[in-house]
Amino acid sequence: MRLTIFWERMRAHFGDAYADSFARDHVMAELGGRTVHQALDDGWETKAVWRAVCVAMDVPAALR
Repeated sequence: MRLTIFWERMRAHFGDAYADSFARDHVMAELGGRTVHQALDDGWETKAVWRAVCVAMDVPAALR
């Protein structure tokens, strides 16, 4: 998954204003105790990060 698609999906689910805030501040067990930004910076694949967000936040199947 391209990074641009990842951020489009984040904005679609969380909204323009909250997507980056969530990605910067919300520490997720699914990402090994990292935030979205930390996981991406640590080299996690965007698809794996998106899946973790979907699991943690119950993203509807239509947006996955």
